[in-house]
Formats: sequence, C-alpha cells, structure tokens
Amino acid sequence: MTLLFVALGAAVGAPARYLTDRTIQRLHRGHFPFGTLTVNIVGSFILGLATGGTSTTTGVYALVGTGFCGALTTYSTFGYETVRLLEQGAPRRAVGYAALSIAAGLGAAAAGVAIGLDVWH
Repeated sequence: MTLLFVALGAAVGAPARYLTDRTIQRLHRGHFPFGTLTVNIVGSFILGLATGGTSTTTGVYALVGTGFCGALTTYSTFGYETVRLLEQGAPRRAVGYAALSIAAGLGAAAAGVAIGLDVWH
C-alpha cells in the first residue's frame, strides 16, 4: 500500500514541478533558474509540514513527503543549473543561486516542521 501512496504522490508532483517551472521561467525570461528555485523551496516547506505533522511511517507521509515532494523537488536540476551558470560566465550568479537555494530550502523546511508540529500536535 505504501508503494501505491508514493506512486500517487509522484504522479501529481512531477507534472506540478514541470508546470510550475515552465510558468515561473516564462514570467522571468532570464537565465536565472527561478522555476527550480521555486519548486525546491515550496517542496521543502511542504516536506517540513509533512514531517512535523505526521509520523514518517504513515501513508500520508508516503503520499505527500516521499511521493509528491520527491517528484516536485529536484536536486539534480539544481546542480545542473548551478554548473550551467558557471559555464555561462556568471560565477556570482551561480554562487548566489546555490546559497539562496540551500538557505531558503532549509529555512522553508524548518518553518514547515514548526508549523506542522504546532498545528497537528
């Protein structure tokens, strides 16, 4: 049953990632990867909520945490886009993107955990 929850969450998370990334990038029309930054921060917050609000052994966590957030967020694209910025001769932008991604992702996850614990416990 857990595998089904993961698959269902991923079936929603992957298209959500694609559509969000494309929409955000279309709005900004630049070389900075705002779409990936957005999905990773939002995914970190949602994963924090799931972690703070449920046991990591529940079906809800498998659906939301592992399935949805696992498919929504993307570390590989973050890494690729950071390297791409370096290759384009934008080292400050690459370092800024990496620092912002990590700091905002950790902050969003921490906020999600705190809210999840406060609301559901």
